[in-house]
Amino acid sequence: MRTRPRHISVWMNDTEYHHLRRQAELAGMKVDPFIRNLIMGVELQPRPPDTYGALLRELHAIGNNVNQIAKWANAKKGITDPEIETAAALISKAWRLVKDSL
Repeated sequence: MRTRPRHISVWMNDTEYHHLRRQAELAGMKVDPFIRNLIMGVELQPRPPDTYGALLRELHAIGNNVNQIAKWANAKKGITDPEIETAAALISKAWRLVKDSL
């Protein structure tokens, strides 16, 4: 049995139809759920690129590394120049990943 017993038809020209399909595709949805969400007032955002998952994992790993360096430096009560350079390199790598993904 259908969970949605009501059906609506809408006539569109080719331009409108292609625009609707493109907007649904950008949101990562099929047309029907896209229209339902619009009707319900959901603020739809474009689906983030697939590279964002890899970017978030890499940023998480870099953040963990920087945190470990900071914890070690606090326990040791000091940090050397090469250790500072390592932390700076990790932060630079994170910045490049974010910049390249936008």
